[in-house]
Amino acid sequence: MKISRPTTPSQRKKTSIVYRDVLTTSSPQRSLTKGVKRSVGRNAFGRITTRHKGGGHKRLWRDIDFRLEKKNIPFIVKTVEYDPNRSGFIGFVVYKDGEKRYILLPQGVKVGAELVVSTEAPLKQGNRLPLSKIPLGTSVYNVEVKPGGGAKLIRSAGSCAMVLAKDGGYIDLKMPSTEVRKVPEKAWASIGGVSNSENKLVRLGKAGRTRWLGIRPTVRGAAMNPVDHPHGGGEGRSGRGRKRAKSKWGKPTGKGQKSRRPNKYSNRLIVSRRKVGKKR
Repeated sequence: MKISRPTTPSQRKKTSIVYRDVLTTSSPQRSLTKGVKRSVGRNAFGRITTRHKGGGHKRLWRDIDFRLEKKNIPFIVKTVEYDPNRSGFIGFVVYKDGEKRYILLPQGVKVGAELVVSTEAPLKQGNRLPLSKIPLGTSVYNVEVKPGGGAKLIRSAGSCAMVLAKDGGYIDLKMPSTEVRKVPEKAWASIGGVSNSENKLVRLGKAGRTRWLGIRPTVRGAAMNPVDHPHGGGEGRSGRGRKRAKSKWGKPTGKGQKSRRPNKYSNRLIVSRRKVGKKR
């Protein structure tokens, strides 16, 4: 991590990652990139569905292979690259048959490493196997929810899940949120954890860096009028005036409150809920 000298108020608390010590190239592979218009929190009708998004720097989309369906063909990592669309580092890989792709890199894998996706792959950082073939206590990332559906879980920088138990055709995984959930044993996962673990130590230092990331300002509900938010109103700097915190639309939010739908499809797959607040 690079800690800036306190020459200005914004530099005083700014920390950043020294990318030149990790990355091997600054220009992406042109054949694996394309321009994409970001939705910035809008749906197909143009209505805001996620607030506080918009603006930010233009991004070039890298086509990352999350399905990794090429089995039993080794590939070699050629470069370690930055991707503005995700927090982990990506790698440009070339298969033995000549095909070129981008993958999400694990920690500790460098240029020249040879990896493989196979049911008989050795237990090495970056190799990919079915969860049934992975021993208990192993850290995994890029985990599928359905066999062959592509990696959906554990894809952010520095994150990993742990294989806890095997029972009845399912594997119990301990997620980074401390939640324990079941995943089919035929689903595939990669050994290790996602690269760029220092990402959680970054301090933006100023509002401008937040705007570059496409994050717009968030106004506190207590600072609004009663017509605009349930927490609004009151004389001066007053509390929310309610027992539980609510969203702008009156739904429970924050402070460890349960907002999950009681009949959500994946409830049967959750062994234990995540721990929140001071208990965690």
